[in-house]
Amino acid sequence: MHILDKIVAHKKGEIAKSKEQQSIASLESNTLFDRETNSLAAALRDSNTGIISEFKRRSPSKPTINLDAKVKAVVPKYTEAGVIGISVLTDNHFFGGSSQDIMDARKLVDTPLLRKEFIIDEYQIIEAKAIGADAILLITEILTKEEVKTFSELAKSLHLDVLLEIHTEKQLEKYAPSVDIIGVNNRDLTQFTVDPEHSVRLFDKLPIEAVKISESGITNPETISRLRDVGYQGFLIGERFMNTTDPGSACKEFMNSLNLKT
Repeated sequence: MHILDKIVAHKKGEIAKSKEQQSIASLESNTLFDRETNSLAAALRDSNTGIISEFKRRSPSKPTINLDAKVKAVVPKYTEAGVIGISVLTDNHFFGGSSQDIMDARKLVDTPLLRKEFIIDEYQIIEAKAIGADAILLITEILTKEEVKTFSELAKSLHLDVLLEIHTEKQLEKYAPSVDIIGVNNRDLTQFTVDPEHSVRLFDKLPIEAVKISESGITNPETISRLRDVGYQGFLIGERFMNTTDPGSACKEFMNSLNLKT
């Protein structure tokens, strides 16, 4: 079974339990549900660096990235380093994250927060708003064209930005006008190979109106310069920072070296 199939199968069970434990009405009564969101897409358009840092403890391909990482020790330092947004993994079973991680981050920073999750149900989008996210991720590989449209329109009605992740040109067929950001994943999830040049090859195929970001395999300022020259406005970086003992300081050092090259 493909790893995404395993994740989706497990996610269905998780969502069913969540619905039993907390109703949509209960989510909508959360204090954070009514907060004014900060647009990640707008922040990317106005940024001269476009760095979105990521908080994650592990992944299916790397089960021990930073298992003891604490939001309060990492997220404020990311913001101090000057990142334009922060991606927070909320999947627990495969990535060691939780919804609490975003709620904790929301208490600490005003930086736009992306809920990095395997969204397959409208419930998760309402939940994202309730826990303080500013944007959600939709992964084309696990969604139909109709689901992308429905989910992205629901997100927009809640004032959440939508990042649509693709890996192949064919997946662009699922693009909807209600999507704010297109993210090209440089990681082939079938083989776990990573190639930043994949973003370069796909750039001319991407919708003109969407903000464009590159994800995975970005480890040095030279790669960012290359991708920015092509036309990318944002760059999602996770393991490059989280693999260190002090992700916030690693991010700051990276940002400083990037600024010297811009």
